[in-house]
Amino acid sequence: MKNTIHNSLAGFVYDDLMSRHMLRQDHPMQPIRLHYLKELLDAYKVFDSKNGVLVKPREATETELLEFHDSNYVDAVKSLSSGETLEGFSRFNFDNFGDNPTYPGMYDSAVLSTGGSLTAVELITNEQMGLAFNPSGGLHHAFPSYTSGFCIFNDPVIAINKLVKLGLKVLYVDVDAHHGDGVQSAFYNTDQVTTVSFHESGEFLFPGTGSSDEIGTDSGRGYSINVPLGPYTGDDVYLWAFEECLLPVVEKVSPDILVSQVGIDTYYSDPLTHLNLTTNGYANLLQHFKGFNLPWVCLGGGGYDLLGVAKCWAIAYSVMIKESLSDIVPEPFASKYSVDSLYDNKELELVTQTEDRCRSFAEKSVLAIHNNVLPLFKKNR
Repeated sequence: MKNTIHNSLAGFVYDDLMSRHMLRQDHPMQPIRLHYLKELLDAYKVFDSKNGVLVKPREATETELLEFHDSNYVDAVKSLSSGETLEGFSRFNFDNFGDNPTYPGMYDSAVLSTGGSLTAVELITNEQMGLAFNPSGGLHHAFPSYTSGFCIFNDPVIAINKLVKLGLKVLYVDVDAHHGDGVQSAFYNTDQVTTVSFHESGEFLFPGTGSSDEIGTDSGRGYSINVPLGPYTGDDVYLWAFEECLLPVVEKVSPDILVSQVGIDTYYSDPLTHLNLTTNGYANLLQHFKGFNLPWVCLGGGGYDLLGVAKCWAIAYSVMIKESLSDIVPEPFASKYSVDSLYDNKELELVTQTEDRCRSFAEKSVLAIHNNVLPLFKKNR
């Protein structure tokens, strides 16, 4: 496989089964958001374009799950999924009144989501397409033996492992508001995967990790890169930090393939987080990813303003297929969901003191990367 995009086809990996399960009625993670996204893309007729291709996902096999997850944990997920009462299930971090409830069919939904990310990888490594988007994926908090942060199986790790087995040098970039702790942990001591996470600082947000001094160990020293940002960081400061840190990393690492987690809980109206991105800032991030001209596996992630998710991920896919979507949302989606505009046609205003605090926070994170991480690449190479 060449390390540049050999064709412009972009697979959209989706089955409506991915949107039908429910963690709990009052749970913030609502998979129906994926159905809204597909409805919006259909309203824009993106799959009539020359580059947009709808692709059915396959399920991940148990063997693929066990390449990262412990067998006891996988067995527990199966049992709980079928309604069995499992004594001590809290040791796997399940809690029916907390973030990680058990629910009927959760094993089936999790293997389909994980299989969607493997499908995206296979579309690219089999050279059918240059880019692929699995919006159901990006569940970056799961650990080998327990669930965490709404995530059961860690599909980014399982997908990246498949790429590593092919001898590919992977750049993983995570722009979810929450630090990508499970993925970082999986590759903390290797130089074959570079993990870069831009997120709201763990001082203010789950999972409490991702400080700029978490830089990897052993041969992976310098290959874990974290850029924590302060609450209310908006488009300008976020994009500045993104460009200052990621662009030199791409140049120094020279990766074979990009895997991105594009969670949109960074959106200004997200109910769980405190960042302040608009559709315009988010679109600029995706344009950067596209501009790297690498084979690109794109995964979903967080996002709890459900219609905000649909809008932003529709924009993300439009960037992948090089289609400009009208700001006027087509019918019947517009009337059905009372959404008139795709883009945010306003500037978010913060008091000067808050803006200055966000800028100062970002400057400290960027300086730490430039002083303590980027110089390590000269020593490692």
